[in-house]
Amino acid sequence: MHWSAQHTDNAARFLSDLDRSGYDFFTGVPCSLLGALLERLSGDGRYYPAVREDAAIGMASGAYLAGRRPVVLMQNSGLGYSLNVLTSLNLIYKIPVLCLITYRGQGPDAPEHWVMGRSCEALLRDIGIRASVPAPDGLAQALQEATRSMKETGEPYALLIQRGIFGA
Repeated sequence: MHWSAQHTDNAARFLSDLDRSGYDFFTGVPCSLLGALLERLSGDGRYYPAVREDAAIGMASGAYLAGRRPVVLMQNSGLGYSLNVLTSLNLIYKIPVLCLITYRGQGPDAPEHWVMGRSCEALLRDIGIRASVPAPDGLAQALQEATRSMKETGEPYALLIQRGIFGA
């Protein structure tokens, strides 16, 4: 698929920010809203696809324990699959992973995204995972805050990625 120049520029800038911040392990389940980002990571051979989002959290947790700085990419519908592993592994044992979660269900979208779209921020808050919804021009600052938070708390952090930043 071909992404717009804006999508690819945003992806290139954000990946540079991730690299400068030391993130070096990328896994997850694809979503078109992360398209340009996933295309660059896959093209560089740095993306390890997972069969489900909870498996991606497990892979990222193992990578962290092996000394890596992991990022998990997923659609917010996959947050439901991930709640158990996030609460019973990552939060309990202080295993920080950066979660890039697409914020589906905001504005026009397929009906299957509506419920999670209106619930994902509350779900994250209820289980104690900090999250933010960065604007396209606020990605670098949001990443800095997420990195700082994870260093201080040892807990995961979620960046909810809106439609149009990296893809459809």
